[in-house]
Amino acid sequence: MSLLNQIIAAVFAVLIGLVSGTIYIMSDSSKSMLLNQLESHSEDTATHLGLYMAPFIAEEDSAGIETVVNAIFDSGYYEKISVTNFDEEDLFTALRSPEISEEVPRWFVKLIAFDTPNFKIEVTHSWAKVGFITVKSRAGYAYEELWKGTQTTLIWFISLSLICVVFLSSLIRLILRPLKLIEEQATALSNREYIEVKKIPKTKELRSVVMTMNSMIQRVHTMFDEQSKNIEDLRRTAYIDELTELANSRATHAQLSDKLDNRDDEGPCALFYIHIAKLSSLNERLGEENASNLIKQVAQKLKLLGDEHTGSIVGRLSGSDLVLLIPHPDNEAVTRETKSLLDAYNEIFNFYDALSENEVPINIVTVSSNEDISAAQILSVARVGIEEAISNNSPSIHKSLSDTQSESEAADWKAYVAESINAKKLFLQYQEVIDASNDTVIQKELLVRILNQEGEPCPAVKFIRIVKELGLIDALDRAVIEYAIEHLNSHSTSEPLTVNISQNTLHSENFDQWLIKTIDANGINGKLNIEMNESSVLNDVTRVVEFKQLLSSQGIGFGVDNFGIHPSGFSYLYKVHPDYIKIDGSLSQQINSNAEDRFFMGSLITVANSLSIPSYAERVEHSEQIEQLKKLGIIATQGFIHGQPKNLR
Repeated sequence: MSLLNQIIAAVFAVLIGLVSGTIYIMSDSSKSMLLNQLESHSEDTATHLGLYMAPFIAEEDSAGIETVVNAIFDSGYYEKISVTNFDEEDLFTALRSPEISEEVPRWFVKLIAFDTPNFKIEVTHSWAKVGFITVKSRAGYAYEELWKGTQTTLIWFISLSLICVVFLSSLIRLILRPLKLIEEQATALSNREYIEVKKIPKTKELRSVVMTMNSMIQRVHTMFDEQSKNIEDLRRTAYIDELTELANSRATHAQLSDKLDNRDDEGPCALFYIHIAKLSSLNERLGEENASNLIKQVAQKLKLLGDEHTGSIVGRLSGSDLVLLIPHPDNEAVTRETKSLLDAYNEIFNFYDALSENEVPINIVTVSSNEDISAAQILSVARVGIEEAISNNSPSIHKSLSDTQSESEAADWKAYVAESINAKKLFLQYQEVIDASNDTVIQKELLVRILNQEGEPCPAVKFIRIVKELGLIDALDRAVIEYAIEHLNSHSTSEPLTVNISQNTLHSENFDQWLIKTIDANGINGKLNIEMNESSVLNDVTRVVEFKQLLSSQGIGFGVDNFGIHPSGFSYLYKVHPDYIKIDGSLSQQINSNAEDRFFMGSLITVANSLSIPSYAERVEHSEQIEQLKKLGIIATQGFIHGQPKNLR
């Protein structure tokens, strides 16, 4: 019960106690008054009858006595009137049963017991005692009058109490409003939201509490901001090239390896390898400051190109070499963007007067790869291409490593993929997320497959690009969610299933309504998680916050995949507050040998823990990694060390 309701209940209890005492006192007082009234009434009646009937009693005229007594008795206020001679021989007795009106409750009669007064007087005639008259008033009259008074009191009490409760409730709400705001502050603070109460109450105690809370929230906010800034500075030092603001060599190699070597859903890609010719002589000719500005502008042009492609990787491998990896390219786009880069770079070199006669100042090698290329292979091909371009004095060279496929074969495969998605002919596998403390399964992340024309499972890398080109990613995500729910309904499992969805799906028409309808029709509370990668979350924080709140209201978990590598940092965690994060596998590849990686990983885990967000490590391959991650406080791990993906049956 809330404090407000407790106060109102306490006030109401006091009012009930007061009115109960008041009613008791009033009833007792009224009872005494009524008894006095009945006694006086009996005495008056007996006196008047004695004066009037003295001759009849002296003569023992029973008929006359009866006539007079009945005239009085019929008024209804009497239970008994008895007339006797001096020897107490009965001359006439009028008697009525001591009935009480049915309007008076029996419990009230038992509660208020009346001892009805019985008044007896001597009757004299001609200075001689001739008899006695006894008058007893009817108790029902007293009960009826007392019950009417009690009813009126109760009605007024209830009416006034309701009015008082409404008034007190409003008054107490007004007085205690700062406490409600403090409660909201505390709740928001637990979610790492910082709310300060602007209107300070006048009540001394509440004013002190509100000001203390505001001061604490300011300090906590500052503390978390400083913590985030320190970790961001560490990330920049460890993974960002100071001059170009791009990923440095170590970070670039790690991201390329993670994307090309460890994931199976990236599909074809193209690598732009930029080489600035004779950088040392360029430094001598232009001076260090101008040469640095030239390199920064070269890097900026490459970054702008990368920003146009979701999921791209851009970084600096060495002083004179930069790379850009973009997913799902086509040859025309690669050719067009290569020409655009060359034109832009010629303008930059011309501005700094860095163009030498008969000498190419910059070389660009583009490598189009198939689905199976590794990071080491694509970089090796690019470096060979750079040497070839330098020896031939050529500004650009294109190399293709893609498998040759006829147009008819490509069209047939595209049609087959479209048919499979539309018909929901999917095949699901899963990879387990294992608790680092007790080796139990925390969740199962679903991996989507389709069966190719030969009936064999086909990994996402073979068809995901086509799905995105055809605009079927929303249909694919919905189908996977339906399969997951169907599996949960038909199998008893304690581990939730996890489904990854794309940013496009989040913005598809009526997705929220469809998801709620699908969830409501099935009892899957706590058995399903939905994940999005960090880049998608950062590109659409407001929409993701709304979506996460929707999932929470339905008992569905929300996680952030590939956490920790986006250059925008992780301050979005305070707004989104996911149910868990999966730290990108590239950050733990060298965790055994690199102290900076360990420190940065530990800092990410600390931030997550401070927000009560469990942190999981992705693509873990060695037991040594698990040991280091345990020391840093990781909650769970996922990767091939726990086995190959298994079929969801």
